[in-house]
Amino acid sequence: TCNASAELLLSGTAPATNLYLPILYLFAFVVGLPSNLLALWVLVFRTKQLPSITLLINLTVADCLLLMALPFRIVYHFRGNNWELGEPFCRFVMAIFYGNMYGSMWCLAFVSLDRYIALVHPFRARTLRSQQVSLCMSLVVWTVVLVAMLPLLLSRQTYEVSTLQITTCHDALPEDEHENYFLSYFATLFATCFLLPLAIVLYCHSTVLATLLAGGKFYGHAIRVTVLVLLVFIVFLLPSNILLFLTYADSSLDGDGEDLYMPYSGAKNLAVSTFNSCIVPFIIYYVSTEFRQKANTALCAATAILRIKHTLWQYH
Repeated sequence: TCNASAELLLSGTAPATNLYLPILYLFAFVVGLPSNLLALWVLVFRTKQLPSITLLINLTVADCLLLMALPFRIVYHFRGNNWELGEPFCRFVMAIFYGNMYGSMWCLAFVSLDRYIALVHPFRARTLRSQQVSLCMSLVVWTVVLVAMLPLLLSRQTYEVSTLQITTCHDALPEDEHENYFLSYFATLFATCFLLPLAIVLYCHSTVLATLLAGGKFYGHAIRVTVLVLLVFIVFLLPSNILLFLTYADSSLDGDGEDLYMPYSGAKNLAVSTFNSCIVPFIIYYVSTEFRQKANTALCAATAILRIKHTLWQYH
């Protein structure tokens, strides 16, 4: 059962977690799910299956999983941080949350690597950019996500705050777990699932730009792609990862000696990372001419069908 320390932290952040946070999640859900489902349909059924497309499909699938899990967190926060769906499902939802964030980073890293091979090593691209290689990259992404999420799936995430009559999901954890278990866990994730893919992205895109500029031409599109990918990391993924790492590294957050601890008092920063799932379809739309054409065709067809149905309904 959670004590006064957890109660103070939870009640002290009530406006942020009970109102603003679910509203942010709701916005991400409303905007992100339709755009990702459309992107997934276009990528799977209307786009030539290139290696980069396979990786983008995996990225979109991960985003769809996160967005479909958002309603459970929305209800949880609107109900005053009270989780009523049981311990196993809490673990599953949190694994999807973090798994999406770290899986997205590795997908973007492999997309950058694929682009690097295509433009910097064009003669080796025929063998290194095969469908088999992209499938192996996808397998690596999901394997990394599964292995990385095992500690969350195997550890307790729900704790009761008796004075508030609520059961939290990942929002209050014992101090000893914070110090001995989750600090090492999230430090490892920060190094292997954020810093490493970020280093790959930076190296690949900087090398690509240097190679293109060495040809004596200005490649505005390549520069815009690089800026967009870096913005995803810096704006949507960097704040959550740094805050998460610093939160677990800061033992001063429990200065009164109580044995319970709220590991993510800046929970709205985690919500920022969910907007990565909203922005990715629009980045794909902007970057890929083929995707843009297919998506526009699909939207026009859907609009035409809706107009026909509306006309028929009027005559009835």
